[in-house]
Amino acid sequence: MPRGRYSLHDLHDHTPLGEEHFHCAPGPSGWRYVSQTTSPSADHLGSLDLALDELGRPIRLELHAASWQVRGAALEGVTWVRTDPTGSYATEGNVRAHTFAGTSPAFLIATTRLLRLTPASPTTRVRVVTFTDPVLAPRTVDQSWALINSEAHATDNGPLIVDEYQVSALDTGERHTVHIAGDVVLAAPGIELEHLETPPSPRTYGPDLGGPDLGEPDTDSPAAD
Repeated sequence: MPRGRYSLHDLHDHTPLGEEHFHCAPGPSGWRYVSQTTSPSADHLGSLDLALDELGRPIRLELHAASWQVRGAALEGVTWVRTDPTGSYATEGNVRAHTFAGTSPAFLIATTRLLRLTPASPTTRVRVVTFTDPVLAPRTVDQSWALINSEAHATDNGPLIVDEYQVSALDTGERHTVHIAGDVVLAAPGIELEHLETPPSPRTYGPDLGGPDLGEPDTDSPAAD
């Protein structure tokens, strides 16, 4: 069960935004990630509980930030309920998207588990609903993902496979690189792995599963670019 700590930074000026303390684990029916986020002064900022099924689809999302709350799941695309800090108002949303996204590194892992790319896979388009801090406002974004390199690194616990993804925002053309080992993000824009108590869980999906399956009834199939 990987357990550790990420530091989070502003994407533009690299101002420290806080830390995310996490643990995650694969299970017989999928994968789960739980975390708590703190400010640079160690004040509590929010929390995340994300569970995926064996195909990488979000079967439960519970996200908290600045007293705002979002609960969601894959249902006719993705569906969520967003509640204001007073608890007086709740708004429901639904988009024909494939998964959720946000500040947490967990969402990057979730997308890779959904797409199950290999270096031989074509660049794949995916639609995500991202929740922006601090009020968890939803925004629908189209991205393209490609696994451009997969390299084994020797460690005391055996080879560690590090995957290098290229992620592009299709609305702006902005492109960045994400490095992931199993179910741990090693480096990504605004994210640095500061401490890891136990090794990442190995990647358990691949071409033997027939590639990504994002079709009906829950989602529309992403198109290869």
